[in-house]
Amino acid sequence: MQIKTDLLMNRDNYHSRIPEPALRRLPWYLSYVKLLKKQGYSKVSSTQIAKKINVSATQIAKDLSYVNVSGKTRVGYDIDRLIEVLDDFLGFKRMHTAVLFGVGSLGAALLSDSGLEQYGLKIRAGFDVDASIVGQKINNIPVFHSDEFVLRNKKIEAQIGVLTVPPDIAQEVADFMIEGGIEAIWNFTPFRIRVPEHIVLQNTSLYAHLAVMFNRLVKEE
Repeated sequence: MQIKTDLLMNRDNYHSRIPEPALRRLPWYLSYVKLLKKQGYSKVSSTQIAKKINVSATQIAKDLSYVNVSGKTRVGYDIDRLIEVLDDFLGFKRMHTAVLFGVGSLGAALLSDSGLEQYGLKIRAGFDVDASIVGQKINNIPVFHSDEFVLRNKKIEAQIGVLTVPPDIAQEVADFMIEGGIEAIWNFTPFRIRVPEHIVLQNTSLYAHLAVMFNRLVKEE
């Protein structure tokens, strides 16, 4: 038990000191080394990774040092070890329970995406107010009326709320989720919601990414 506790404390320490840009790059490394493993490789160097994902070898080595992984000179990193450490550090090995609010086209697509479970996210229920959707199942995931959330979540015990509602009600629904026990919100709406300091908020605006892409296309022309 003491060993497990020490490991958890070390992992928390790593999370507290790793810069967010480095944290965002780690899944890129993990994805690539998993591909190498499928191809039969057992070792990989930071230079090899750098050539594929356009990040300098020096930066890769620094990023991996945050998770206490180091390579050997002229040998590189052990791929199995690298996958194990990154999977654990990024939280992909532990299943996190979530619920989703707003079962429209995007919400329904996320409910249908079984691949999320491979990365540690299990959406247990969807919530909406549309009578034509409530009572249905998508990918075997039930959709309940939003009014049932607080009661339902006492059994589901979800910590994460996925927000895919219309932007004009995003703040209202976020507040409601937090009241029902949600501790982290994955916000897919273009609205910048406000949450208490103890709530984890991750914004993923598809529209913002589209705007950046369109803007760069115009400049290229």
